[in-house]
This record gives sequence, structure tokens and C-alpha cells, in this order.
Amino acid sequence: MAAYKPVVVQACPKLGEKITQDTLYWRGYKTPVQIKEFGAINKIDFSPVPPYNYAVTASSRIHIYGRYSQEPIKTFSRFRDAAYCATYRDDGRLLAAGSEDGIIRLFDTGGKAPLRQFEGHAKPVHVVGFLSDKYRIFSGGDDYSSNLWDIPSATEIISYSEHTDYVRCGCASKVNADVFITGSYDHTVKLFDARTKSSVMTIEHSHPVESVLLFPSGGLLVSAGGRYVKVWDVLKGGQLLVSLKNHHKTVTCLCLNSSGQRLLSGSLDRHVKIYSTTSYKVVHSFNYATSILSLALSPEDETIVVGMTNGVLNVKHRKPEEKNEKSQKKRQPAYRTYVKGRTYMPKQEDFCVSKPVKRVLRKYDKLLRSFQSSKALDAVLEPPIMLHTPEVTVAVMQELHRRGTLRSALAGRDEKQVNLLLTFVARRVIEPRFTPVLVTVADMITDIYQPVVGQSAIVDKQFLKLQEAIGKEIDYQEELLEVLGMMDTLFATFTKKRDTCLEENKTNGLTEIIETNRNY
Repeated sequence: MAAYKPVVVQACPKLGEKITQDTLYWRGYKTPVQIKEFGAINKIDFSPVPPYNYAVTASSRIHIYGRYSQEPIKTFSRFRDAAYCATYRDDGRLLAAGSEDGIIRLFDTGGKAPLRQFEGHAKPVHVVGFLSDKYRIFSGGDDYSSNLWDIPSATEIISYSEHTDYVRCGCASKVNADVFITGSYDHTVKLFDARTKSSVMTIEHSHPVESVLLFPSGGLLVSAGGRYVKVWDVLKGGQLLVSLKNHHKTVTCLCLNSSGQRLLSGSLDRHVKIYSTTSYKVVHSFNYATSILSLALSPEDETIVVGMTNGVLNVKHRKPEEKNEKSQKKRQPAYRTYVKGRTYMPKQEDFCVSKPVKRVLRKYDKLLRSFQSSKALDAVLEPPIMLHTPEVTVAVMQELHRRGTLRSALAGRDEKQVNLLLTFVARRVIEPRFTPVLVTVADMITDIYQPVVGQSAIVDKQFLKLQEAIGKEIDYQEELLEVLGMMDTLFATFTKKRDTCLEENKTNGLTEIIETNRNY
């Protein structure tokens, strides 16, 4: 008796994701650590100096976390109401934050009580940052004003009231100590110079501005609002360079990597997109559980931290680089190596004993081998196989049809089993690789269960879905044939024109030769 041959499952090529250097680089993070905060996380900021701790602003507290700690190493809780936008100074020694009561507080990272309090805003302050000279602070609030403060004297230097809606984001120039930028819900981004009494540049974003970012060189400005991320050339008077629309919901935060060659954007659509700053194309993306409010990347891209609306802090650390020289225990040579030597080859007169390879059969193969057709079909109609490996289900159906037992395997089923069969056929019959087999299956199911049509609403509904799927596919095929006919006509016309041109050229060439001969 011949040995049983397992069912051959047709392998179809899959279009895999294109693996690039960016894909490998941004996939090099460990499984994320989830930390629960007290409220929505509106700001994350890394300290610019080692050990690169980061400040998380959520609810009425500011928590300082170490790079690898899951518990806060320090907490600032001297706020009556919500705290906003805790930001480090360039030397990492001071931390400034706004609040719901309109007061800006300045903290020493080594202490707990505020060093300074700046009072001047009439409404909540959502934007706070340090100018690059380290001795001045800029702020923006819901009172539509943008203020500049002196740290040593804790006094207001100047106040700008040019926005006509809430000021919700801002950044300072690293090149010029007098320049800072604010973005507002009035759809504008304004560039201020502390030496002037009004803004020196206004950029229209066309959507409420949620985040702004200035490149380290100071020449390019990025604004985010609505579904758009826009890049502007500041040196050309705010000229728009590119407008990116890769998110499906509002973009809430922006971030640059340590080299400045990649731009990151987080959105309420739960995605973080990574763009190349040369081509401004998406090179990678991260998917998160809920909407994203804040985003930060540590120096040298070692840690990426994302804050979400449900108060969850998602922290990913980069995997350590694998060493080329792995300290593995040396494998001892086999006994025959000691006896015959490593390079020994069997001779013609040697008798080689081969160990038989045990073949493990799948459940459906075992059932087919014992001629249990109906149970074999049931085995491949289980949801995991139907959803993830439909080619296995179709291969078993094809084998049953080859044996002539497909009709008997399909017959005698109850309402639930018929519903499962019709669901699978209606979903997969339009796939070209499955169509030849599933059309036959659909014909057999219709013939077998036609007498009971009308007795079950569930089965009738699946039959209607199957009819609709096949009808749509026929319409698509007819449209494609029409398009194919049009293309054939066009190609035929081009061919005729080309042949005519060639004949004319040949005729002209012969005429010229004849005239030349006559002249001679």
C-alpha cells in the first residue's frame, strides 16, 4: 500500500513591507513600558544634560522620571489646579511650567518649592519656554497674549497681544536669543523679536495651530494644526515649502530626532509618523492604543516617550547593540570525527544507515487519510484557519473535489455549519486564486440546499450576500473588458499611424534617391 501524501497547499507570493534602513532603525526598540498618570499628558520634555531625565506634565503634577525608572524620582505638586508645559532650561537645572490659574512657576530641579512665580496672565497659561540666553522666559495663554519675563527680577519685560484666540504652543530660537515663536487657535503663527514692540512675521496655517517647531539652524519652521504638518522657510519671509497630510485626525505634537534628519508627528488618530527632512516622505510609523497628546525623543534617540489622552505614558527603550562575537560554548565534535576525521567521506563499499524522518500530519490530513471527508472539511472551517490561512481550506476542498467526495462532505449540515460555509465562500470567491474552486463549491451548496431556501433567515441572508458578491464581481469584469477593448483600439490606432509614418519615410527616401540619380 502506497504511503499517504499530504494535501499540497498552494503557496501564493505575498507583497511584504519594504525593509529600509529606517525600518530597521525605528524597529530597534524594546517592548514598551506602560505607566499610568493621573490625567491626560499634555507635555513631555527631556533634560538636555545627562542622565537625560524627562518631565511629564499631567493633571496638577509634574513628575520627573529617570530614563529606565517606572516610578517618578521627583514630583512637583505646588499647583492649585492643572499644570501645563513643564520645560527644561538648556542646562537642565531649572524647570518652568504654566498653570490653570495663570501663574508661571520656576522650579529648581534639585528642590521642591518654586524659585519664582510670574503673575501677569489673566487666564490659563499653556505655553512656557526659555530663551537661549537662559535668563528670560516667554509664555502664551488663553488671554490671547504672549509675554516675555526676566528671571532674576521676576518681572514682565514686554507683552504682545496680537493673537485673537488661545495661544497654545511656542518655541524659542537656538541661534538668536531674542527670537521666539507662538502658535494660536486663530490659525496664525507669529515670530517675535524681544527688541521690537510687535511681531516681525505672521504665518497663516489655515487651521488651529497645536504645535510649532523650529529647526536648530533657525531657518525652517514646522507648524502642526488640523490634519496638516507644514514646513516654512523663515529666511524667505515665511514661504511655504511643503504641506504634509498623512494623518487622519488632528496633529497634536511635533519632535525632531537628535540628528535633525527625521521629523516626528503625533496625532489623535493614534499614530506617530516619521518623516525624512530631505524628501518629507513618511519613512516609518508607530501605532498606539489611544489618541496621542505629547511626544518626546531623548538625545541619540535612545528613548521615545508618548503621552496619551487616557493618562498612559508609553516608554520605549532602544535595544542594546548585538555583539558580533557571541560568547557561546564550543560544540564538541561528534564521535565519528574522532574516529574517521572531520573531512571523511563515505566510500562506495560503505553501508550508510539513514535515520528515517518522522512525518507529522496535520489534523485534516489524518482525517483525509482515514477517508473522513466531512470531518476533514470541518477541521479547516475553524475560524483561525479560515481567517488567517484560507488557502488551506481551499486546498482541502480541492482535494475532496478531486476524490469525488466534496458533495457528500457538504451535504447533511445544520444551519450554523451552512452559514459558516456560505460566509467563507462569499468572502473569498472574488479572490482570483480561489475563484475556480469556490465557484464549484458555491454551485454544489446551491444545488444541495436549494429545497430548504426560505426556512432559515440566516441562511437566506448569506445566499443573498453570495449573490451580491458574485454580481459585483461580474460587473467589475465587464467594466474591465470594456477598458481592455478601448486600450486595444488605441494600441491598434497607434500601430497603424506608426506603419503609415514608416511607409512615408521609405517613399520619401526612394524619391530622394531617384532625384539624386537623375541629377547625376
